[in-house]
Amino acid sequence: MSSDQIEQTQGLYLDYGYGSHVGLRRELNEDSSVVTDSLFAVADGMGGHEAGEVASSLAVQVLAEAWQDAEDGLTADDVPRIVADADARIRSQTSGRAGTTLTGAVVSRRAGGDSDDGLDWLVFNIGDSRTYVHHEGVLEQVTVDHSQVQELYESGMITAEERQHHPQRNVVTRAVGAGDAAGADVVVVPVRAGQRLLICSDGLSGELEADAISDILGAGRSPQDTVDWLIHAALRAGGRDNVTVVVVDVRRG
Repeated sequence: MSSDQIEQTQGLYLDYGYGSHVGLRRELNEDSSVVTDSLFAVADGMGGHEAGEVASSLAVQVLAEAWQDAEDGLTADDVPRIVADADARIRSQTSGRAGTTLTGAVVSRRAGGDSDDGLDWLVFNIGDSRTYVHHEGVLEQVTVDHSQVQELYESGMITAEERQHHPQRNVVTRAVGAGDAAGADVVVVPVRAGQRLLICSDGLSGELEADAISDILGAGRSPQDTVDWLIHAALRAGGRDNVTVVVVDVRRG
């Protein structure tokens, strides 16, 4: 679905910004991203020198190709196939030495309806990169991390505050191109004017608390200025990892 189709459907348009930084302790940036007029995604590669970069790049490349080939836009049913294609390509080209997280959102026509029935965000994720929605002053984490720390939290063994600084916070339980589990979770979120989406690698969410992220998103800056501010804040907080950020505003035309 193109930006013209979005505007024709609900009189809305998308404004966005994006950026990435290697961080202060890494030599190589293994994050990748894709930004189109209705598809936005971030991948965080794993697997040692250069292999992680290859995995993340392949993941967003496969996603972008599928988006471009889908004349009527992507659907929730398309996501598992795309992830499986990305998984197979990464395993083939890295000999199983690398994997990547993947998260993002794509605009889709509401299932079962025509263009007058509205639009949805298809929010997807594998691993611990995150997609948030900030709307009317409230920040919601739409995705759920696939990580050991998330499992400990859900079992009641640690608190929400302990998740942020737990020594196993970077251990993922699901990835594209590595391990046994590569399936994506897909959450449908109605597109609404005034929404601000944040899509990021854990180089951001691992450095900044949710309240700090929410304050920056709600400060009224443009998407690109907000991206730059978030990256700068993550670096000031330690910059221990690569940090990649995409911010998307839904605006009324």
